[in-house]
Amino acid sequence: MTSQRPTRATEHPTGTSKVPTATTTGPFEEGTGPLPEGRAAVIRGIGACLPPRVLSNEEVTRRGVLDTTDEWIRTRTGIARRREAEKGTSTGDLAVAAGHAAQASARARADLVLVATTTPDRRCPATAPEVAHRLGLGPVPAFDLGAVCSGFLYGLTVATALLRSGICARPLVIGAETYSRIIDPLDRDTAVIFGDGAGAVLLGAGDPTEPGAIAALDWGADGAGSDLIAISAGGSRRPDTSPRLCREARYFRMSGREVYGQAVRHMTESSLAVLKQVGWRPGSVRAFIGHQANQRILDSVADRIGIAPGHCYGNIREVGNTAGASIPLALADTASRALVRPGARTLLTAFGGGLTWGSVALTWPAAVPRTHLPATPATDSATTARSPRRKPQWKLSTTTS
Repeated sequence: MTSQRPTRATEHPTGTSKVPTATTTGPFEEGTGPLPEGRAAVIRGIGACLPPRVLSNEEVTRRGVLDTTDEWIRTRTGIARRREAEKGTSTGDLAVAAGHAAQASARARADLVLVATTTPDRRCPATAPEVAHRLGLGPVPAFDLGAVCSGFLYGLTVATALLRSGICARPLVIGAETYSRIIDPLDRDTAVIFGDGAGAVLLGAGDPTEPGAIAALDWGADGAGSDLIAISAGGSRRPDTSPRLCREARYFRMSGREVYGQAVRHMTESSLAVLKQVGWRPGSVRAFIGHQANQRILDSVADRIGIAPGHCYGNIREVGNTAGASIPLALADTASRALVRPGARTLLTAFGGGLTWGSVALTWPAAVPRTHLPATPATDSATTARSPRRKPQWKLSTTTS
């Protein structure tokens, strides 16, 4: 994905890791209060993690005995291949690697961790606290955010607000997914689309005119469409996930035609709204990255907004739809190839289940992305071998009441 040689994030036996020393540029960096007037949230570091295993269209088709071809998949989605996490590698493992990479890129330590994901390591607790622990960050605030494919931009919006308010100084926003764990290999509508991966950015305070400064944000939701993108079973409404349930309930499902129309409409409207906030003409945008859902959706949104094809960037062909990780991964890929000048006007937009959507206007970051391989899987305390419990020695009581 990048020109740099991927390195595996190293961890100490205790589960903590070596991370760069924090850097500061003033008292506002210490999170002692709201940012002074004229300061902005700025992307200081960019990190990425892609599992080594590459899955071609032909392999996906053979695995699910799907009635499709490589040509059909490429034509309809723009996808040629995707990444798949090895057995035993979790969303948290990918998030740790991407978090390490973003901190190395920024040469700073995070003081808050937000993980946007639809595929957490466990239903409870959240994945983010363990990610923060494995990054060696100590007792920093850490939490998950669930907005499906809009998750990263939702996370970026929340982190920007927290930074501006002074609650934190260097929030780390991670989008991480292992959709291979929730996709039905027999479902052509989803099996050919999704892949695994993680991307991250580390924010810091800075000047609104410098590269990477976030200028405006827009987000929204419409719960009336909650059934269009969903896993029916597994929640409190329908907790049973046993094999006796039909496949439709146990796996991720998406109503393709309806989602296509909703995605195009909401990403277009949200993008135009955020451009209006900052007073940018669509023609002045020099870098457009949309959620890497489907190439036809991306082309349609860019055309409706009024952005030339030469200013649209992405990596859906190589990694597929990585849901909440797609925008930071595309950002890292584009930045690693130096395709956009730092400071150029940039537009990010996404749409996901919920329904949810969001857009961000910023200037292209100057940060040099880093890429790490998945971190060594963490030991799950729930499955750790324990010494056998001694049988209790019951004693009959002779006391009567």
